[in-house]
Amino acid sequence: MRIISGQFKGFRFNPPAKNWPTRPTTDISKEGLYNILQNSIDFEEITFLDLFGGTGNHCYEVISRGCEEATYVDRFGACVAFVKSIAQKLGIEDKINIVKMDVFKFIKTSNKSFDYIFAGPPYPLKNIPDIPDLIFEYGLLNEGGLFVLEHNPNVDVSSHPKYENQRNYGQTIFSFFRH
Repeated sequence: MRIISGQFKGFRFNPPAKNWPTRPTTDISKEGLYNILQNSIDFEEITFLDLFGGTGNHCYEVISRGCEEATYVDRFGACVAFVKSIAQKLGIEDKINIVKMDVFKFIKTSNKSFDYIFAGPPYPLKNIPDIPDLIFEYGLLNEGGLFVLEHNPNVDVSSHPKYENQRNYGQTIFSFFRH
């Protein structure tokens, strides 16, 4: 995996493969997503939330592009430890808030809202279609903010009232929602 653009462009990182509990967004699909986002987001002006953060891939990317405030949420200790180590290597500990917590508990208890939210849940998770409702119900997305949900073709969220569109990258789909 690598950071695509910005201050840390080209930085490569690899999580330990043995018993790794996540499915990271591939470089190809991430590059496609950020090609879209760079035209609609001023990364230097946003607050960012990464749900089911896994490797921290998206946090590193937005911080590399100028984001000063990113929040990472994942419940797996190995993931959290990995992200802390990469944040230290990059010298971005002051720009990333690392939260070890179940994402659904975080959504229901957070008292903060964000300009851009990315959620990359495990594809087998049964309640993926509920995530957009929860984001809006609990007020996590600021007015005018963007929420991107990564999922596979088995999930259809296109009937959600805040749904805008989607982009497909093979078995990876990014659905876009706007507040």
